[in-house]
Amino acid sequence: MKNYLSLIKFSHTIFAMPFAIIGFILAVSVTGVAFDLKKFVLMIACMVFARSAAMAFNRYIDRDFDAQNPRTKVREIPAGVISPQKALFFTVFNCAAFIVTTYFINSICFYLSPIALLVVLGYSYTKRFTSFCHLVLGLGLSLAPIGAYLVVTGEFAVLPILFSFAVITWVSGFDIIYALQDEDFDRSQKLHSIPEWLGTKKALNFSSVLHVFSALFVIAAGYLGNFGIFYWIGVTGYIGMLIYQHSVVKPNDLSRVNLAFMTANGIASVVFAVFFLADVYLK
Repeated sequence: MKNYLSLIKFSHTIFAMPFAIIGFILAVSVTGVAFDLKKFVLMIACMVFARSAAMAFNRYIDRDFDAQNPRTKVREIPAGVISPQKALFFTVFNCAAFIVTTYFINSICFYLSPIALLVVLGYSYTKRFTSFCHLVLGLGLSLAPIGAYLVVTGEFAVLPILFSFAVITWVSGFDIIYALQDEDFDRSQKLHSIPEWLGTKKALNFSSVLHVFSALFVIAAGYLGNFGIFYWIGVTGYIGMLIYQHSVVKPNDLSRVNLAFMTANGIASVVFAVFFLADVYLK
């Protein structure tokens, strides 16, 4: 179990899960329906299954590249800890579990489940043909607030879509920062990324622009949703973490990329979600 949790980087669930909870509670708050624990648990299960499938598939598809990259050759598949066949079986199992779980939620989630899987699994191929692969990753994680809202309401709405736009630009931005570590390797293997395409300095500028848009989307959601003081405290913390990660990563110093990637963004999502919940339940 420990090896499989490491394979899928389970700790990285902290990025999208808070926004899924935001989408779910937002739907409960807007519609006035009672909190449904069963649906909440099913939503969490969907998040875990979909993300596990996506990460395992990514490791399976990229196993040959990972074996050649000094930074990634210690991962479970190239290191021989988990075989490619077992990783693929793990992917199929989680895909099936995701679809079955959506069946017990509502019809729209069930009908859209193959599309969601196509997005999150398809990301693994994108570095082979487009530098905008980071945006596809962002798109995959951005399904969290929309999907969670659909679990409760079965309908689309503008507010969760704004949160999804915030996730797309946020995740794409920090993934560009993370990809700086592999700029030279990607270029040598003819793989595509924003750093490989633009170089370190311009890639960081591109990431900054995306994070500005992410900040604007959470601000727009705040005004549209008429949220209170706790929400705006959360927005301040979220934007603060965006600024912080760009302050610690410089074109001539990438030593703190992991600090920016994991710590800053983990804090950003959790803090934002906590203050969102406080605003909903305490105002």
